[in-house]
Amino acid sequence: MRGAFGAGEQIVLIDKVGRRHRVRLKAGERHSIHSGAIDHDDLIGRPEGVVVTTQMGARLLAVRPTFAEQVTGRQRQAQPIYPKDLGAILIGADIHPGARVLEAGTGTGALTLALLRAVGPSGSVVSYEQREEFLEAARRVIMETLGGEPANLTLKLGDVYQGVDERDLDRVLLDLPEPWQAAAAAKGALRPGGILFAHCPNVSQVQRFFDCLRELRGFGLLEVFEVLQRGWTVRGRSLRPSHRMVAHTGFLCFARRLAEDDLFEPEGEGFR
Repeated sequence: MRGAFGAGEQIVLIDKVGRRHRVRLKAGERHSIHSGAIDHDDLIGRPEGVVVTTQMGARLLAVRPTFAEQVTGRQRQAQPIYPKDLGAILIGADIHPGARVLEAGTGTGALTLALLRAVGPSGSVVSYEQREEFLEAARRVIMETLGGEPANLTLKLGDVYQGVDERDLDRVLLDLPEPWQAAAAAKGALRPGGILFAHCPNVSQVQRFFDCLRELRGFGLLEVFEVLQRGWTVRGRSLRPSHRMVAHTGFLCFARRLAEDDLFEPEGEGFR
């Protein structure tokens, strides 16, 4: 969204120590925090990036929430894929405008939303979820974030371990407890040259998933990496690493669909 803040819009107020307060603007309402109160009417109609002051003199920056803040700031039933991993997944799986993508494990809808942003209106996303309550919760999040359910999104209640209907897809992304059980379905759904991704929390899952791909054959360029995010504090002439970091959250596993039932694994290490 662009332009001035409007009634009904959700914004973020950030205080001087970086604490973030999510606020849904409503005419005549007031939002109170430990450092004072702000009238919603003082924010409605103001531009994004405005600095406002509480009656106690505390300064707050008012902005719209970023995609990363929307992903991590919601109450959730399922564990989301973290923003630091979402960017790496989109690049590693080469999610591009116009791509036809299947996601297995809708979960919180975080990856689903990221995929929709990446494929654009010319692409399509099909997302399978086995648990009906998770699927409906994700649907609500998507509709709240995008203002409705996009025409290029199909949400399906189903078990991908039993197979999928889709064929000739560009990308298949698995966020499942046992991704190896969905490997055969992914193989049948992917076009030659397509990319398969799986999110694996621990190394034993990575090993089992890759062993399954080798046994199935028809995959190459098996690669895995993790993303560690460490912030830095810059204050005046002081520059130091932050005391806390977002370390291991999962292993990101990628493979390429081959044209034949062969196996291709170049020598060497690391993700290129």
